[in-house]
Amino acid sequence: MTSLIEIENAFFNHAADAGVIFTDRPLIADGVLHRVHVDGDKRGTKNGAYILHADGNSSGWLQHFNTGISGKWTLSGKREPMTKAMLEQIKADRERRQIEQQDRHNDAADKARFIWSNAISVKDQTQHPYLIKKNVQPHSARLYRDDALVIPIYDENKSLINLQMIQPDGTKRFLSGGRKKGCFAVIGKPDAGCLIQVCEGWATGASLNESTGHFTVVALDAGNLELVALAFRQFYPVSQIVICGDNDPVGVKAAIAAAVAVGGKYLLPATVGHDWNDELNREVA
Repeated sequence: MTSLIEIENAFFNHAADAGVIFTDRPLIADGVLHRVHVDGDKRGTKNGAYILHADGNSSGWLQHFNTGISGKWTLSGKREPMTKAMLEQIKADRERRQIEQQDRHNDAADKARFIWSNAISVKDQTQHPYLIKKNVQPHSARLYRDDALVIPIYDENKSLINLQMIQPDGTKRFLSGGRKKGCFAVIGKPDAGCLIQVCEGWATGASLNESTGHFTVVALDAGNLELVALAFRQFYPVSQIVICGDNDPVGVKAAIAAAVAVGGKYLLPATVGHDWNDELNREVA
């Protein structure tokens, strides 16, 4: 007969093999959903979840919300359907997490609006070391507490919902709990039928706008390019959209996918490893 500790160890090892290492041990085999910390996540978070049964048909389910990894497990190794009770627990927990996430998004949006309203306009490149280093103008950026360059981030409703804070040394962070997926910053002003440039980083967007004069959308990272491009395709259905990608493996792949998704074009720097801020500054030099 398999002992409880052997069942727990077998399930733990299965999760670890899938890339999810639970730090809370021992695991509890009571058939109830538990939220737990996962190795590599921020301390205090509980982004992992599992259900473990240790009855005559020992089985379990696991999920890591940050990576999307999930799966079922049985001690016998045979594929078994999840029970109705397990499915109900998983559904209820998913709904709770969605509510909690929306609450975090709302709190971050409130904080973003407060900081933005108390930040001061930046008039000149010389007011922040990051602007000098990247050789770009401030555009709509503001200064908060004398050291953080603040970039406003908007959602698909064009509401301010997050901020990117850039320190003098170039360190970047978003507001804790703030939404980023599908969100963007903008540089310049669009008009009907305008050409729209979509890129990854803010300094890259500033360089593109200053070089071409075209309205520029900052997707914040490569994984966001397609979602943001699709949003702007809805805003401006007849505009030409050019995805100005970074010339690295992830950036190239994301730029092509985004361009295909919106029926647009993509443009890459000639130099491998460069974004458009690097490339345009190299040309100036």
